[in-house]
Amino acid sequence: MTNKVMTTWQSNMQFESTNQGGNLLIDAGEESGGEGKGYRPKSLMLSALAGCSGLDVVSLLKKMRAEVDDFTIDIEAHLTDEHPKFYDKVNVIYNFYGTDFKKDKIEKSVKLSVDRYCGVMEMFRQFAKITTEIKYIEK
Repeated sequence: MTNKVMTTWQSNMQFESTNQGGNLLIDAGEESGGEGKGYRPKSLMLSALAGCSGLDVVSLLKKMRAEVDDFTIDIEAHLTDEHPKFYDKVNVIYNFYGTDFKKDKIEKSVKLSVDRYCGVMEMFRQFAKITTEIKYIEK
């Protein structure tokens, strides 16, 4: 399977990228000559990581009948100092909100995403040390 993305320069430091899901704007911050009107490329990678794993976890929780009230993913990533700058350490924090958590099923769904299903996670493993955390927040 081949994925295709078309990215077109709009003006200054701004690009529009189109894929099968729609369009998004990419722009540099003002400190880098842009206007800050779009996603930053490296941050977009973190969003892709969270989205990939999140889709897995939600799907698995539904199949395991272990739904939660709410679910968020926070990612903290360390950027190297030297060019080309890249993420060398990434911590993925899975936050589950609700009551009466089915922790065994939640932990299994996260583990399956991290170790088996999330292709973006596997891509990140090629250049970064990945750590994960699970937090339960009672509502």
